[in-house]
Amino acid sequence: MELANIEKLVEKYLNAETTLQEETTLKNYFKEGIVAPHLQEYAYMFNYFASAKDEKYTKTIKLEPKKSNKKNFKWLSVAASVLLLFSVFVGKHKYDEHQQRKEAEKIYAQVSKGLELLSTNLKKGENAVATLYTYENTVKKILK
Repeated sequence: MELANIEKLVEKYLNAETTLQEETTLKNYFKEGIVAPHLQEYAYMFNYFASAKDEKYTKTIKLEPKKSNKKNFKWLSVAASVLLLFSVFVGKHKYDEHQQRKEAEKIYAQVSKGLELLSTNLKKGENAVATLYTYENTVKKILK
């Protein structure tokens, strides 16, 4: 085969422009063993392709049956149910505490208002009694 023709085919092969017939020509040329020294690097590549084509995987592949996810799904649903019940219980407890606190604050406000009114009335009564003592003391001084 003409060396110039092989060089053109190698260039076309590297640019991915060769046909299957041209690639077969290249494979046969590099398989013969008599290769120009400047094309020796391509000989390694084509010989590798030829040997790699014959390789086969000989080990057996063990396929394990798929494990059932239903068991995990059941436990997951049980855990979700327990978590839901727990959160409802805690939420109800917090709500009841909040309601009791609001009621206690309302009662505290009413008691404070009542005690304030009582205090005001007691001060009025104390002032009235003080006036009476002053009147009584004045009357005693006059009578003496």
